[in-house]
Amino acid sequence: MDQAARRPRGRPRTADTGAEASVQSLDRAVGLLSALAGADGLTLAGVAAATGLPGSTAYRLLSTLQRHGLVEFEEAGQRWHVGVEAFRIGSSFLRRRKIIDRSRQALLDLSLRFGETANLAVADASSVVFVSQVEAHAALRAFFRPGTRAPYHASGAGKAMLAYLPAGRLDQILGPGPLERFTPRTVADRARLGAELDTVRARGWAVDDEERNEGMRCVAAPVFNEFAEPIAGISVSGPTLRLTDTAVAGLGPAVRDAAAAVTALVAGTPPGGPA
Repeated sequence: MDQAARRPRGRPRTADTGAEASVQSLDRAVGLLSALAGADGLTLAGVAAATGLPGSTAYRLLSTLQRHGLVEFEEAGQRWHVGVEAFRIGSSFLRRRKIIDRSRQALLDLSLRFGETANLAVADASSVVFVSQVEAHAALRAFFRPGTRAPYHASGAGKAMLAYLPAGRLDQILGPGPLERFTPRTVADRARLGAELDTVRARGWAVDDEERNEGMRCVAAPVFNEFAEPIAGISVSGPTLRLTDTAVAGLGPAVRDAAAAVTALVAGTPPGGPA
């Protein structure tokens, strides 16, 4: 095979992909950015506490990241924040698919129709990640900060996607150990979860019934790619006092139809072929 025809590689043939291949300073920097992303600004002491790093080490990392625009320092409050360059780099993820843009109208329509918060979550290795939201105007409402992660088995979007995964991938996501219980209503029994996923496939939508946060319900349906694989979930979340059983029964088909419309907009294919 001539040089021009060779397939380009993303890593050397001898690359080590295990944990020992990691670079300690880069691991620490990524952990530091993650800590900042989960807070509304941290002092140096707060960064050190959140990352388990000595203050001097945390400061060196922060200074390096600041030079690249990945973090910013607020003089008035003496707090560190994620920088605009981190947003620019992170937003490149969104260019992989137009799913956020294509789902926006569906979220707006659902939120307006039902008066609750509508969300878009995408699939990740071991959790779902909320990437877009149309927030309700009610005083008591659901809210998920962009970037918030939720476990597959204890979230509406997660269960909506789990229902359409092959057994091997399902086992890989859930892992070998017991499922974590977040509230008394979390479905932590694997047999019961399997039965619930059968129901999700049969009707096309899933319910998080106070399984992650007490007092909150969520109804979700999956979005598929061109290979009929679940890649995201459209959901509507709100307090149980408004999302009663009757409300959920009416909401489910609407969320399912919205997710199907987004699947079409991203050139996806639902299981069984085009709708």
